[in-house]
Amino acid sequence: MVLDWDGTVTVRDTQWMLLERFGDREVFARLEGSLGTSLSYREVMEQEIATITAPLQEAVAFLVATAEVRPGFHGLARRFRPLVLSSGFHETIDPILAREEVALEVVANRLDPRPDGWRVLWDDDAPCPECGDLCKRRALPDAHPLVYVGDGYSDRCAALAADRVFARGSLARYLASRGVAFDAFETFDDVAAALS
Repeated sequence: MVLDWDGTVTVRDTQWMLLERFGDREVFARLEGSLGTSLSYREVMEQEIATITAPLQEAVAFLVATAEVRPGFHGLARRFRPLVLSSGFHETIDPILAREEVALEVVANRLDPRPDGWRVLWDDDAPCPECGDLCKRRALPDAHPLVYVGDGYSDRCAALAADRVFARGSLARYLASRGVAFDAFETFDDVAAALS
């Protein structure tokens, strides 16, 4: 099983939380509207993250104090030991997992939190042969059947490679528009129940 992090494990997207609190809201709003049309995922991420100049410790403390995990996460983590596959950052994911006392394997990007604007250190910076953008597909485990749980744009290509998909938010709308089967979910209890 593979879980997306932002908006999937967390109730709210923690990158959006950081951008709203520490970044440039105008740039964030403008770039999100360009995602997948005039700008690639990489371009949007790099430009948005570059608007954050706060010290990393301050940003992490904010997330640890405010980010919520989705109901049922602890039980799902204990039962399935999923891989967390995120286009987010170890520096912001690992402290929340530590707060929740959940130890899981995480594949994510890294940050270079410069005072003149944060930089993304991509875990895999080669374009995907399937979608042409930076995506999570090549980091998927080889195990099958593969269950993927996600909610957003960065989950699209990986979800199309999975045997079973649990989707919400824009990922659910995308899959529905393409006629791709998925299970809707709101909590991880929903996912666990469907897999029982």
